[in-house]
Amino acid sequence: MLYYTQLIFIKPGCEAEFHAFEDKVLPLLKDHNGTLLYRIRPNASAFVESCQELPYEIHLVTFSSKADFEGYKTDPKRLAFMEMKDRSVEKIVLIEGVVL
Repeated sequence: MLYYTQLIFIKPGCEAEFHAFEDKVLPLLKDHNGTLLYRIRPNASAFVESCQELPYEIHLVTFSSKADFEGYKTDPKRLAFMEMKDRSVEKIVLIEGVVL
């Protein structure tokens, strides 16, 4: 099992388009053996310490394999909405991990 954490930074004023993008692509996770474990939209008081800007959302997702993750990334149904992501997302920090 692989775990992916995303720190998602949104362009100012683009929250609605980002939410619309998420509504389209998150349901596709199940088609690729993916599960959204957590989708967190923390406020500033949730951060104990930080030396850089704070993310708008944090996602923790699991996939059964790297191939499943790659399948989700390249799914044509997901790729059809990438313009929405590009217009609304400033950057994403993606962290891959496993349970130890």
